[in-house]
Formats: sequence, structure tokens, C-alpha cells
Amino acid sequence: MRSATITRKTAETDITVQIDLDGTGAYDNKTGVGFFDHMLDQLARHSLVDLTIRATGDLHIDDHHTVEDVGIALGQALAQALGDKRGIRRYGACLLPMDDAQVRTALDLSARPFLIWNVDLPTPKIGTFDTELVREFFQALSTHGGITLHVDRLHGLNSHHIAEAAFKSVARALREAVEIDPRKADAVPSTKGAL
Repeated sequence: MRSATITRKTAETDITVQIDLDGTGAYDNKTGVGFFDHMLDQLARHSLVDLTIRATGDLHIDDHHTVEDVGIALGQALAQALGDKRGIRRYGACLLPMDDAQVRTALDLSARPFLIWNVDLPTPKIGTFDTELVREFFQALSTHGGITLHVDRLHGLNSHHIAEAAFKSVARALREAVEIDPRKADAVPSTKGAL
């Protein structure tokens, strides 16, 4: 039962996240931020993690609180679903092309959060979405999911393509990292014996 439900309520947002690490990539995400929903759908589809998110936030101010708080709640849900991390592969990586864009991700489900973000987005907006919020989401996910996360843009001209490649690349790396290693299904993947 590698699943979790997290509810986060603040004066700025009201968010519920449900995940199932052993899913098929099914998704049903509604945050009120269209481009962000599209990216969350990609994250679910390519990680094979089932993901349902309901979020309402102070979008009359801007999208920042909603995007960041979804990242916080999703990170918490991921950490809860992983439990003691027994049997997981722990590490994942992906080099992902999307048209003009190419993004490389490497991650470690280490319980030691750290984000290296070398992803320049050439425009300040994708439609009405602030591109700086892509980093804010991954910072929150990394911090609250206990993920060492490195994301690098190697190529790219189109902000939409770069952002989408980043979400898909992280998704594919996450898929690899959360999978059960059949050779070590009963062991925590650390010489320390705990993560």
C-alpha cells in the first residue's frame, strides 16, 4: 500500500493530494492554473504514479501560493507513501528531449533535500503562467519530499517545451527511483540501514 493522502489548508490555499506509487499514471488534477495542471498531468503520466490534486488558492493575487503549496503537499505525500523506503531503487535519472528542448534530471530519494536548478526559461510567461514558478514548484517538492534533485536544461528555445521537458524528465527519473528493486526488495537502499 504505497499510497498517501495529504491535506494542506492555510489562509492562502486549500489543497488535497492523493498519490499511489504503484499506479498506472492516471491523473485528475484541478488547481485552477491551467498550464500547471497540464504539467502535473505529465508528471503523473510519465512517472506512472497515480495523482489526484484538488487545490483552491488566492489566484486573485497570483498563482505563486497555489503552485508552491501543491509542491509542498505533493512532496509530503510522496514521503509518506515511500515509508521507510524499503526495496526502492532510490536513484533515478533521465535525459529527455522535447522538440528544441533537452533536459537532464538526476535524483536521489535520500531524505536529504537539495535542489540544483540549471533551467533558464527564455520568457517570463507561458500564456498567463509565470515561468519562475516552475522552479518554485520543484524547490517545494524537493524540500518536502526529501529529494536531492538536479535538473539541467541542455538545450531549448521555447519556454513551454523546456518546462514540459523538465516535468517529464523529473517524472521519468522518479518512476525509476520509486520502483521496487527485485534483487533487494526487503532492504533499505543505504549502508546506514535507514534513509
